[in-house]
Amino acid sequence: MITSMTGFGRGKAESEQYSVTVEMKSVNHRFCETIIRMPRQLMEIEDKIKKLVQKQVKRGRIEIFVTISGENIAQKDVEVDWKLLGHYMDELKKIQQTYQLTDAVRISDVLKMEDVFLLNEKQQDRTVLHGLVLEACEQAVNQLLLMRKQEGAQLLSDIVAQVNQLHDVREKIVQLAPKVVDHYKERIQKKLSEYTGEAFEQQRVLTEIAIFADKADINEELTRIQSHLQQVIQTVETETLVGRKLDFLTQELNREINTIGAKANNGDIAQCVVEMKAHLERMKEQVQNIE
Repeated sequence: MITSMTGFGRGKAESEQYSVTVEMKSVNHRFCETIIRMPRQLMEIEDKIKKLVQKQVKRGRIEIFVTISGENIAQKDVEVDWKLLGHYMDELKKIQQTYQLTDAVRISDVLKMEDVFLLNEKQQDRTVLHGLVLEACEQAVNQLLLMRKQEGAQLLSDIVAQVNQLHDVREKIVQLAPKVVDHYKERIQKKLSEYTGEAFEQQRVLTEIAIFADKADINEELTRIQSHLQQVIQTVETETLVGRKLDFLTQELNREINTIGAKANNGDIAQCVVEMKAHLERMKEQVQNIE
């Protein structure tokens, strides 16, 4: 089964001290890109989270949001730099004496003194918290995968439908292709008759028709289109990580369809080419979503 690159997952894990919620969303991307937004105190397990996700997700841009409630993740203490504070106070006294100021130094003034108060973070055991985060991440990625598979099933259905439509239009062109040369032969003979009567060189006409038939021959392109369509069906039915391969096949199909449009000098075939391009464009849009 093919998998979409878009999806959403949510996980939650709790203990007596903490409640951890992890949300993941993924969108299209050429490679696997993981972006994690969480408190900086948990950055030490960032690699573990990425490995957990990338073990199951191979393509897409995955954004991960980690939210924690409960006890503070970090315990902090305030430390006073008494030596620096003493310097501040000494200098303030000098200013008062020099300029005969009578205002007293208030606590609000002390709080504004730069670098006097230092905030220190205590090291603490976060083993339990780390386990909760990873547990919630695993729940979220499982939900994400489920949604990606569900969307993948819808993509598969639409791609198969487009392939069937392309196959039907190709069959129309197969039926029309032999008539192109016959119509050209009729046109050239009619024009020559109008200009020269019946006195024109048949061998020259046959030569011109042969040259035209060679230039307008689209059998090779039709055969390759059939092969590519078969490969698309085989790929989506038997493989999993098919996004890049399908992207290549749609490019090849586009090339062959354009060649038919350029070579086939026929209005009905031109109309079929337009129809094939419309179906192929729909298929390309769906392929861009596949992992």
